Amino acid sequence: MTIRVLVADDHTAIRAGLVMILGGGEGVEVVGEAGDGAAAVRMARALKPDVVLMDIRMPGMDGIAATRELVGDGVCQVLVLTTFDMDEYVHASLRAGAAGFLLKSVEAAALVDAVRLVAAGDGVLAPSVTRRLMRDFAAVAPRQVERPKVLDLLTERETEVLRCLGEGLSNQGIGRRLHIGETTVKTHVSRVLTKLDLRSRVQAAILAQEAGLVSDGPARP
Repeated sequence: MTIRVLVADDHTAIRAGLVMILGGGEGVEVVGEAGDGAAAVRMARALKPDVVLMDIRMPGMDGIAATRELVGDGVCQVLVLTTFDMDEYVHASLRAGAAGFLLKSVEAAALVDAVRLVAAGDGVLAPSVTRRLMRDFAAVAPRQVERPKVLDLLTERETEVLRCLGEGLSNQGIGRRLHIGETTVKTHVSRVLTKLDLRSRVQAAILAQEAGLVSDGPARP
């Protein structure tokens, strides 16, 4: 199936470059361009893309506010793409429900792959962001975290899925770990997010880390 993408960036030249990169990716179609957050929200509601590639610093409504609105209403997945590798932007984007956070220095092929992963329901983080999140979690010591009572809402299998999310596993990786199909994985992930009132699998991964479900840091997908 073709992945439909909306590109939101206030710089015309950057938008053009992103459209060219994504347009060259097999199975990826750019369905629209927006120059600010408000336009991105309006166009996403009308065009129903699978993924919005979202800049942060834009006039009027910024990318974080637009992400919060789109993800909160279940319109589409959002992949944040920014020049600014700042913790405040990372945390705000993830809290808003972004499925991924990448820097504009990312290589073209990696960007297309990231769009495919996000469209498939996986999460994507820039390596520098992943390292910082791991450092932040490691800094919480001693690690004696009280299990959040909300986790009692999960079944045993859903708890296993949440633990896998905390390790950074993709849907395919979770399927291999738990010996279940990817469709079943997606169903479990969706139920975990709904029960825990989370907007993205990245938020779920952070919760799993904070709840002490993962002890040795993210694993390879």
